[in-house]
Amino acid sequence: MRASRFYIRTLKEVPADAEVVSQQLMLRAGMIKRVAAGVYTWMPLGLRVLRKVEAIVREEMNRAGALELLMPAVQPAELWQESGRWDKFGTELLRIQDRHQRDFVIGPTHEEVVTDAVRRDLKSYRQLPVNLYQIQTKFRDEIRPRFGVMRGREFVMKDAYSFHADFECLEREYANMYDTYTRIFERMGLEFRAVCADTGAIGGSGSHEFHVIADAGEDAIAWCPDSDYAANVELAPAMPPGHERAPPAERMQKVATQSKDTCEAVADFLGLPLVRTVKQIVLTATEEARTLIVLLRGDHSLNELKTRQLIGDFRFSTSEEIAAVLGCQPGYVGPVGVSGLEVIADHSVAVMSDFVCGANEADYHLIGVNFGRDLPEPTQIADVRNVTAGDASPDGKGLLSICRSIEVGHIFQLRTTYSQKLGCTFLDAAGQSQPAEMGCYGIGVTRVAAAAIEQSHDERGIVFPLAIAPFAVVITPLGYHKSEQVRATADAFYTACQNAGIDVLLNDRDERPGILFADAELIGVPHRIVIGERGLNNGQFEYKGRRDADATLIARSDALEFLRARLAP
Repeated sequence: MRASRFYIRTLKEVPADAEVVSQQLMLRAGMIKRVAAGVYTWMPLGLRVLRKVEAIVREEMNRAGALELLMPAVQPAELWQESGRWDKFGTELLRIQDRHQRDFVIGPTHEEVVTDAVRRDLKSYRQLPVNLYQIQTKFRDEIRPRFGVMRGREFVMKDAYSFHADFECLEREYANMYDTYTRIFERMGLEFRAVCADTGAIGGSGSHEFHVIADAGEDAIAWCPDSDYAANVELAPAMPPGHERAPPAERMQKVATQSKDTCEAVADFLGLPLVRTVKQIVLTATEEARTLIVLLRGDHSLNELKTRQLIGDFRFSTSEEIAAVLGCQPGYVGPVGVSGLEVIADHSVAVMSDFVCGANEADYHLIGVNFGRDLPEPTQIADVRNVTAGDASPDGKGLLSICRSIEVGHIFQLRTTYSQKLGCTFLDAAGQSQPAEMGCYGIGVTRVAAAAIEQSHDERGIVFPLAIAPFAVVITPLGYHKSEQVRATADAFYTACQNAGIDVLLNDRDERPGILFADAELIGVPHRIVIGERGLNNGQFEYKGRRDADATLIARSDALEFLRARLAP
């Protein structure tokens, strides 16, 4: 591609409304342009990246035995009502009406549509298994779209759905997709981890997320450097302490804490480690409208998913409710003297002695508190906290680390969640009707492009992995419009690269060298060849990798083979 004929429009300044690095650089590089909140046009440069991501996904899905199809973006409400998600999905579901006032949705996902398609044809177990996938635009009406295409409302996604006669077959395909996703992200040159995850609004049982490691990621994952263990922080179990509770060594006392209403402030005021404090969280179980108390160590945070699995749906009690039950405002509440309420203590709290907690009186806390002496043993002891760095790994092979990440893929064992509701059944070998076992496998194609930038960039711009870069090589001729020798050599080498199958950009624009170099670095081209009269007089080209600190002189006659070696997988 000749740059003079390509659409390259870069910006020097960072757009004022760009929040994260990927958004800033994609706008500066001219890869995307904002149309509306969370909706972007993919310009030719950005689309090249998107198409390369899609190509890798398509090749690996085909290799895994999946079959491509294309489903409609607009879906009838009846299918969503049949599955029960018309009301459950929430406000992210964009609902529209046609001219006949019939309800439709702009598809955020396609479980209903694909299940409807398969149920029309499925008769016998002999027709199974089958895995169908598409690469298509989705729309989710995010309440606050942000971070550019990383959390946009409109996005491109690869979603696949498999149908099986039994769970064992589903498990085999799930493993197949796990391996396929691993190959996909490895081919893209991304540093990633597969983690155990929650199924969320999609439903089903087993689930894994694939995360690209990046400091700007919205998610946090727990992983063990000494093993293969990794999980979303929400799901990672916090192992019980490996020691018993020490006997009391202090007497309980009430101390004035002078408007200190957080564990951090109290610990600092008393000159004690934060781990000596206990925070009390008051919850209201929504189904039974009962009040519960959860006790956490002062440096820990509540894991809402674990808590919900333990007690069912809940909400945080209001200040008024807390005052009515405990006679005190939040910040000073504690478990001592409380009766008639269920008290759930995290494992880490259950082994504490001589701890600090609220005194159920404004501006006062208790020190030297002990279970069994100053208050009853907890009603229940359970894992209700988020893991932290340094916790024991659940596989027993080391300690956990926490890193930020961006979710780019998710695979689910849906089981019969949708097939039962939509009547997608078949006759088994015994002639009995059975609901199909289903799997679901998604990759955020547009998010992958942004995640790659978040993971790999520098002060000059994007540093794309070779596999998804808009161009593999940029040829930058110095004085292309002034020197016949430079122009003829650059054109010939450009043609030679094309004939060798190299994805090359000839930067033949009539601009100053500094602008040509800056633009190539901004858009993230991995390899650069500079052709100038001085080098040609010595029979040399100049090569510089995007990550290299210095350029390298190479023989003109060896340049093509040199590039081939650099581009080899």
